[in-house]
Amino acid sequence: MIGILLVNLGTPQSPRPRDVGRYLREFLMDPYVIDIPYLLRWFLVNVLIVPRRKVASGKLYEKVWTPEGSPLLVHTVKLAEKVQAEMGSGFLVRPAMRYGQPSLAHALGELKAAGVTQIVAMPLYPQYSLSATESSVRRLTELAAQILPAVPLRIAPAFYLEHAYLDAVAEISRPQMGEFDKVLFSFHGLPERHVVKTHAEGGCLKSESCCETVGGPNGNCYRAQSFHTAREIAKRLGLKADQWEVGFQSRLGRTPWIRPYSDAFYEQMPKQGVRKLTVLTPSFVADCLETLEEVQMRGEETFKAAGGESLKLVPSLNSHPVWVKAVGKMARQLAATATDYQPST
Repeated sequence: MIGILLVNLGTPQSPRPRDVGRYLREFLMDPYVIDIPYLLRWFLVNVLIVPRRKVASGKLYEKVWTPEGSPLLVHTVKLAEKVQAEMGSGFLVRPAMRYGQPSLAHALGELKAAGVTQIVAMPLYPQYSLSATESSVRRLTELAAQILPAVPLRIAPAFYLEHAYLDAVAEISRPQMGEFDKVLFSFHGLPERHVVKTHAEGGCLKSESCCETVGGPNGNCYRAQSFHTAREIAKRLGLKADQWEVGFQSRLGRTPWIRPYSDAFYEQMPKQGVRKLTVLTPSFVADCLETLEEVQMRGEETFKAAGGESLKLVPSLNSHPVWVKAVGKMARQLAATATDYQPST
């Protein structure tokens, strides 16, 4: 039997400050997320950030929490259940979270109990980043070596190039887009230093054209991969060059984050004649706090306050049947052909 792990980033167990604080500590203490020396990171997280943010973030989570729980967890669990049905016997599909529950260790324990002879892991991050992809892969590799040391582990790379993913985004998004004057592809942001670290040579973020292509020195560049994703989806949707933009959201702190900023577009576009804005979020495969609260709620409020008429968030892939088939296809290909994962240096 082959074990399939669908790995997502994670979520608090509840919107209560205690649970949000526990989640934030686990997340922010990861050196791939806040890449500063341990003692400074510990002080920053435990003294300055978490005590202030656990209550405020809890209130934001309350706005999107469902009777079933966290949207990200609900969608990831449903995806795993439907992929299991899609793949049938011979496979055991389990959801796993890098932070929070169900943990990577818990999921690996389930695969061990079932006696799997191979593990295929799919980090559900279309574009590569140190803070999500590399962190998840490193931790998964460590735990698998402890829990299932004799079982081969195959890990999917970032799948922004996969036609199954790109076609799924376009097919699922097309009937949901409504009328629009402009389409914004809003990706999760990253500190600029995270992107620079993945660039094999100098020149990262030094010119307007540095992310126009992906490959070679910038092959692991999250920003370049995001622009590539947007171009491919726009092409599949039949959008002209002047009908869409790319933005990056969710920035925190005072350090520079990759540009352009999504929230700046919400303020600027109405002044440029955009009354109806449609937003796609292709770095998220499941709706979550960042899509539902940051874009659909706060984004629409900002856009309307600036003179816009409507902002429509296109739902993420979630557990749509088209996405279920795409994940099943990628998992089968990975089980049959993938080589061992090579971590970033």
